[in-house]
Amino acid sequence: TKAGSVLLSSPFRAKYTRRWKRRWGRLSQNKILSLIGLATKAGKTASGEFCTEKEVKSGRAALVIVAGDASDNTKKKFQNMCDFYEVPIYFYKDKDTLGHAMGKEFRASLAILDEGFAKGIRKHMDTEDNTIA
Repeated sequence: TKAGSVLLSSPFRAKYTRRWKRRWGRLSQNKILSLIGLATKAGKTASGEFCTEKEVKSGRAALVIVAGDASDNTKKKFQNMCDFYEVPIYFYKDKDTLGHAMGKEFRASLAILDEGFAKGIRKHMDTEDNTIA
């Protein structure tokens, strides 16, 4: 064995390798979720209702994504706000999926702050025929 290497039991290693592959497989199958995760790692996202609203109103948000299972009030609020501030908005998947892509818990809304990430996500959203508001 190499110095400093950690020896893990075979069942332990197999269990966590399978879990990691399953989670990675879900993200890599979906380019949109991968880009959201990458933008989050780069610090180019704001999540949660308050932060998303703040970024839209300050003009920093390039794209807003709202979970499809968010409440009607939340959807209407962001729809009206994005129409007024002329920010593109998409309704996508569910709260759990959006949160998982960001490495967090449930997220009903998020703002992409970088124009490049926003352009890539919009391109994939349009090819998947998602709801554009």
